[in-house]
Amino acid sequence: MKLSGVLVKPILSEKANKLAEKENRYAFVVDRKANKLEIKKAVEAFYGVQVASVNTSILPGKTKSKFTKAGYIVGRKPAKKKAIITVAEGETIDLYGTV
Repeated sequence: MKLSGVLVKPILSEKANKLAEKENRYAFVVDRKANKLEIKKAVEAFYGVQVASVNTSILPGKTKSKFTKAGYIVGRKPAKKKAIITVAEGETIDLYGTV
């Protein structure tokens, strides 16, 4: 798998920000087929940091429904894979850039 296709996007939430500030851990949505070694190589290549560990989890897809004028519509959101990356001591990832 190409390294450019491994990382889909960073997770920017309150919980992820607390992890980044307190424990030096960052959360990313990654490709479902990517393994821990590929995720580690991709983060090190794109952000130029030393990765200490990678934890992954697969989030199952959810059924969503809503009631509209046309009737009851039922759909499904796709499953995702999430990776929590622990960066080596003293290093940080700037996810916001120059916003």
